[in-house]
Amino acid sequence: MGSTSAAIIVCRMMSLPDPRTEGSNNPGATNVLRIGGKKPAAITLAGDFLKGLIPVSLAIGLGASDSIIALTGIAALLGHLFPLFFGFQGGKGVATGLGVLLGFSWLVAACVALTWLIVAKVFRISSLSALVATLFTPLFVWFLSSITFFIASIIMSILVLYRHTDNIKRLLKGKEGEIIE
Repeated sequence: MGSTSAAIIVCRMMSLPDPRTEGSNNPGATNVLRIGGKKPAAITLAGDFLKGLIPVSLAIGLGASDSIIALTGIAALLGHLFPLFFGFQGGKGVATGLGVLLGFSWLVAACVALTWLIVAKVFRISSLSALVATLFTPLFVWFLSSITFFIASIIMSILVLYRHTDNIKRLLKGKEGEIIE
């Protein structure tokens, strides 16, 4: 499920350019917002979020152990970052990771989302918001969930931070773009 790229599918269905070749060349909701507007971006965001939440929720519903649930979440995120069906050119994992976290703990997901929103409101930079929220995720999990999910959150945070390497470089140079209205 993680390998299904909501951005690419939404852009194809709405006759928009391939997000891997336009804007930031990233198949994620922020780039879809840039190239197609709010509606396709919202659909992309929902799709990416659900492909993290649904597998974790299914694992929980099937009575899987915390270890299997955690591995399911990591697998969904890896599928999003490196999708088998789209030449391993995936997004950066923020929405999918948030979906996984909601499956782990609604309170953790709420804290992460609130962190993203506060940073976005203050600085108006999506990648900075994602990076700060990602850095705080293991801390939230440590206090609000289990050790198994804490370990998973560290792995997931490292993956998301890795995918934001170019954004970090642009932030350090003061050249990262702001969130568009």
